[in-house]
Parts: sequence; C-alpha cells; structure tokens
Amino acid sequence: MIDTHSHIYLEQFDEDREQVITRARANGLSKILLPNIDSSSVEAMLAVSDTHPLYCLPMMGLHPTSVKEDYIKELEIAEQWFEKRNYIGIGEIGMDLYWDSTFKKEQEDALRVQLRWAAEMQLPVSLHTRSAFPEIFQVIERHYDSRLKGVFHSFSGSIEDARKVLQLPDFYLGINGTVTYKNNTLPAVLAETGYDRMVLETDAPYLPPVPYRGKRNEPAYLPHVRDKLADIFGVSSQTIEEVTDKNAAQLFRLTP
Repeated sequence: MIDTHSHIYLEQFDEDREQVITRARANGLSKILLPNIDSSSVEAMLAVSDTHPLYCLPMMGLHPTSVKEDYIKELEIAEQWFEKRNYIGIGEIGMDLYWDSTFKKEQEDALRVQLRWAAEMQLPVSLHTRSAFPEIFQVIERHYDSRLKGVFHSFSGSIEDARKVLQLPDFYLGINGTVTYKNNTLPAVLAETGYDRMVLETDAPYLPPVPYRGKRNEPAYLPHVRDKLADIFGVSSQTIEEVTDKNAAQLFRLTP
C-alpha cells in the first residue's frame, strides 16, 4: 500500500519516528508521501525524506491554514525550494474556510499560483478542501490547465462534489480514517462513485481510523482504511489495494 498523505515529520513523532516507519513497513506500506505545510516545516520534512530515500517522498507547497498576511513571502520561499531539489508533488495546497474566512482571497490567490506551478512543472497537487468545495471548483475552473492532475486529499464532500472531482481528468479522491467513523456520510457517497479513482492516505498524525480514534494516527493503520473500503464495495482488500496502488503510482510517477 501507498500512504499518499502523511505528516510523520511533525513533532508528534519525534520520540519514535523510526519505530513508526518500521511498523509501516511491517504492515505492508511501500511508500509514504510527505506533503509540506509551510516554511517552518520544510527542514523537518526533508530530514525524514533524506533518512529514508525512495520510501518517504516529499512534496512542496503552502498549506491554506498557513496563508496569512505574509503569504507572498511564504510562496516565494516554497518556490525557491523547487530550485534546490526535486519533489513528487505540490502540496499541501487548497482552501480551508472551516474556522476562519479572513484570508479567503489570499487563499484563492495562493491556490491559483500553486496550480500554475503544478501545470508548468507537470506535478500532481495534493488539495486540502474544508468547507470550500464551491470556492476550489471555481478557482480550478477559472485557471484550468489540461496538465493539472492531483488528489482531493481527505475527501469529505457530497455525492455532487465527488462527481465534479471525477469529471476532472487525472484527479482522484483521497480516502483516510474518516471513512471508518460512525454516522459519516462518506461510505454512502463512495458507494455511488465507485473505487476506480481513489487513493489511500492516513493524514497522520490526524484522523486515525477506528479502532484507534482518539489516538495518534500513523501509516501502519492504513490497512483499516483499505478494509473498510473493501466492505463498502463488496470486494476483496487485495482488489482495493491493487487499484489504489496503481492510481497512486500513476499519479505521482512512483517506481517500485
């Protein structure tokens, strides 16, 4: 399995990061993809990637909740990092209006800029979308480029939102532990859309699957997400694993 979205470089893992990676390998994970947050997280992320090359693979981008008054400077720093080394994607980018819409316009502009980078560099994007599906769809529509591709990370939208995502060529739904939560509408949404355009993720240390809800999430828990999807679609866990691995490998140009 490929964990397409994990933040194991954060301080929550400082005490046992190597054990976390060992458990991930033991539970069948072949890759862990690391989306960036902002300028303050880059060095920690790259340190993990450099310690585990070909296994922990970094992205570069500016997270929407880090878009503040100084967002232009943050974007400049991110752009400079692209000149120093290669990345497998642009992320974590997007829009988040759940708690605060103060910087809505700035978030839209940061997303526009980073989508342009993605098209020019021909890199996939990892899109964070929280209480902002209409806004993100509007930005993508206004600035659409046929070279764009990516994943709607931690997908939490409606059936209509899922269908809009799947109308975009080369875009996928990122599914994590939330699909295992009681009373979550995501299983019903996914049942309508199928499993052909999904990738697996943890978003560790956040959003742990049942039975670990309330604890720190980690990549080793990804099989619980896979198995829940197998239950939803009435197929084997191996089928879900094969399809999502193929999608992730194709999207991020991963090699074994």
